[in-house]
Amino acid sequence: MDDLDVHPLMSAYLERRADLFRYFRVRLRSEEAAEDLVQDIYLKIVSRPAEAIDNPVAYLYRLGSNLMLDRIKVRRRAEARDAQWHGANVSDVGGAQIADEAPADEAAAARLQLSKILEAVKSLPPAAQEAFRLHKLEGLSHAETAQAMGVSRSSVEKYMMAGLKLIIAKVGRWP
Repeated sequence: MDDLDVHPLMSAYLERRADLFRYFRVRLRSEEAAEDLVQDIYLKIVSRPAEAIDNPVAYLYRLGSNLMLDRIKVRRRAEARDAQWHGANVSDVGGAQIADEAPADEAAAARLQLSKILEAVKSLPPAAQEAFRLHKLEGLSHAETAQAMGVSRSSVEKYMMAGLKLIIAKVGRWP
């Protein structure tokens, strides 16, 4: 029996890959983004067990649309974070935008604190590290982190609590 017979979703993907690319290229307005998205669809379906899906083509488009929306959310969060930082840390002086920088001793202390936090995070179990990265660094909500990791929301909350307790124990509280 051929692998494509065993995995109908992969068969549908291979038949429709070019169509998927064109569809998402128009929506994303970028060939690179569409190619990345179509590759992500492949990665998602290759990790799925072979199972019967009533309409594999519709499933592929839905999967791609969900991935596209997730990317848009992450990008918007990053843009909002950047805009918030810019608003808080940049001054307009005579038409020129000047970054408000912390004094050198405060910047050095902050870098040291960050390196201690990163070391503490590295000592966490891999799942807790991943939850911390997705939630704290990529800005995903607990529910989105749970979905991305394929675990329950309560598992993500437990990972985050364990991580924060460890960081406080090893580094102390920060302002």
